[in-house]
Amino acid sequence: MSLIPPSRVFPPPERLLLGPGPSQVHPRVLAALGLPLVGHLDPAFVALMEETKRMLREVFGTKNDLTIPISGTGSAGLEATIVNLVEPGDEVVIGVNGVFGTRLTDVAERAGASVVRAEAPWGEVVPPETIAAALGRARKPRLLALVHAETSTGAWQPLEEASRLAHEHGALFVIDCVTSLGGCPVDIDRMGVDAAYSGTQKCLSCPPGLSPVTFGPRAVERLRARTHQVRSWYLDLTMLEKYWGEERVYHHTAPISMNYALYEALRVVLEEGLDARFARHRRSHEALVAGLEALGLEMAVAPGRRLWMLTSVRIPAGVDDAAVRRALLEDDHIEIGGGLGPLKGQTWRIGLMGESSTEANVRRLLSALGRLLPRHGFACDAESGVAAAGRAYGAA
Repeated sequence: MSLIPPSRVFPPPERLLLGPGPSQVHPRVLAALGLPLVGHLDPAFVALMEETKRMLREVFGTKNDLTIPISGTGSAGLEATIVNLVEPGDEVVIGVNGVFGTRLTDVAERAGASVVRAEAPWGEVVPPETIAAALGRARKPRLLALVHAETSTGAWQPLEEASRLAHEHGALFVIDCVTSLGGCPVDIDRMGVDAAYSGTQKCLSCPPGLSPVTFGPRAVERLRARTHQVRSWYLDLTMLEKYWGEERVYHHTAPISMNYALYEALRVVLEEGLDARFARHRRSHEALVAGLEALGLEMAVAPGRRLWMLTSVRIPAGVDDAAVRRALLEDDHIEIGGGLGPLKGQTWRIGLMGESSTEANVRRLLSALGRLLPRHGFACDAESGVAAAGRAYGAA
């Protein structure tokens, strides 16, 4: 039986989104979703497309002309990147240290690639020597793909040495920055990244539904040199670029309202300024960690390798993962995420992304945890978390 009377518009419950995504959305972005539609080839919409591309290039840190939002979530961007750069029989090297590295290997194999895995334990980064060894096992690697911000674990993958190794082996360097874009430096051009994809619902604080991608000169050259058709018609960038480029060739009906929302979200990001936005994410992360540790909780990722926007926390022995998350949701209207894969039931994932990354939200969560944890068998000083976070913010 439906919980929503058929005569009623869906009433979303009050939630503070502090999970692995989506994040809170700025009121200006929500308002943009309700603007009147125009056609997807209307001159006014074309102007919006051009400005969106310009702002995406700024946020990515690139001058790449082929920088567009794919119509689909971050997984569509992942698939678009792989199917456009990989042909059947290609060897690709993929860093696997969590769910999204595993997903990359699945997509690459479905595209006909032979995958060489550069593996590391979940919660750790893939070290340069593991990457070098994997590249060495490939005869002619087409690309090296790494997850910059592994959302399943909270690990922050270094890029610079990996980029050098990829190019030394004649491979393209590809990154997943679904969770990092807009929350920490991505620096596509400075890091020598050839192709990257992201999502709108994390640090850009836009609803899910678009996936920004950027292809640099080497990736575009590879796209032009294909000897097989791209396996996905919908995600074929040789056609999509003609819609987003000067030709404006019809490909599909773009999600007009979602593009309005992304346009406004990017304006919000750039009005704040990237450096200020990154600093805000770092301050909130450091204050959250100080508070969690004051409560007696342990982080799941080593210092120096922790994402600012997604903090992975070990669940204390004897504490019921689902019961705590359910109580947070029902009593305090706060959503956090559970662990995935081998970390299921072992970690909580706390997202401080975009609009969610504020001092008020950090304090609210720590206060709620301080009250809840003793009820679930974990003794702690209920006020210590908020106090420690306040001190961290004061020292910032």
